[in-house]
Amino acid sequence: MMELLNTSNTFGFFENVAQLIEQARKHIGRIADITMCVTYFEIGRMIVEEEQGGAARAEYGKKLLPRLSEYLNNRVGKGFSVSTLTNARKFYKVYAPSISQAMLTKFTKDEISQKPQAMLTKSVDNAFDSIRQAVLDESYPFMLSWSHYLILMRIKNDDERRFYEIEAMRQQWDYRYLSRQYSSSLYERLALSREKDEVMKLAKEGQAIEKPSDMLKNPLVLEFAGLDDKASYSESDLETAIITKLDKFLRELGKGFLYEARQKRFTFEEEHYKVDLVCYNRLLRCYVVIDFKKDDLTHQDLGQMQMYVHYYDRYVKTSDENPTVGILLCKKKNDAIVELTLPKGENIYASEYSLYLPDKSLLQSKLAEWIKEYEDEQELLKLERDGDT
Repeated sequence: MMELLNTSNTFGFFENVAQLIEQARKHIGRIADITMCVTYFEIGRMIVEEEQGGAARAEYGKKLLPRLSEYLNNRVGKGFSVSTLTNARKFYKVYAPSISQAMLTKFTKDEISQKPQAMLTKSVDNAFDSIRQAVLDESYPFMLSWSHYLILMRIKNDDERRFYEIEAMRQQWDYRYLSRQYSSSLYERLALSREKDEVMKLAKEGQAIEKPSDMLKNPLVLEFAGLDDKASYSESDLETAIITKLDKFLRELGKGFLYEARQKRFTFEEEHYKVDLVCYNRLLRCYVVIDFKKDDLTHQDLGQMQMYVHYYDRYVKTSDENPTVGILLCKKKNDAIVELTLPKGENIYASEYSLYLPDKSLLQSKLAEWIKEYEDEQELLKLERDGDT
């Protein structure tokens, strides 16, 4: 009997059963999340429609949510506070336009004439059948949990909100990590690290890693390292703090990063050198060597990184891998020094780091100014083209 249990066929059977249970739990959890979102969306719609009616219903509207909350808590149990109902109303107002459009493109022609909200509530049975099928084919408008949407619906900029929604779904962020990424201004930092004509893609595609520069974000936020920005610390202190929180550091670096070694030693012509951190990016299929600089960036730092990159390209990477990328994390970079020191096309980048969460309003203002400049440039080009014709 024990021999039977040890066979590979038996193990495969056990594994299949375990996977079935795991898939079922995931499926049930997804249905529960989407059902909650649909419920709050519908509650929000009903509240908005009940409140409509102009100035004559203004006083009625003020009393509606407290009275509804009291009724629901008595009728169906606790959990429907005025705050919860306010969130449901906000959820509907924020997502109604995009949800309506999404649903119009997913239902048959016979159903298009119906209101999208009515389609959600044809009947309880039909609604849950639609949800179950939508979970299977991932076509339902709400693919995150209510906790995620509590964060997302507070983002006023539509493009920014869509970016975080895409990334949360693709990267399977829990709501805590979504909150951290929003607080650290990931959208603005990525946008300000890109060419202006690539910024608009973030809202439609999320963060796509197609070339080395797509990995960059400025600044890199290392608040999790626990170092006081005003305290005296060495490069070794910074490196040790980051390695201690390596998982968080790799997630802050971005998609596809794998850790290989710290203080990687190599010898060239009897001289010994050490690279602070060596990673590999599986999406770009290349080594990424990283050096930490606690002070301002110098041309000597760039020259040293250039040597590290060339060594890895010539002696480490295989013929089927892409060129090595070098990243210098520094307290302050100087773009002019980078441009003068490095030849064009060199896969070496300087990125500032911050030991505290950045000022979101400042980054938003900078991004808005940047986008306005880009739009003005495009308008000028259009006028020039029209004038030539």
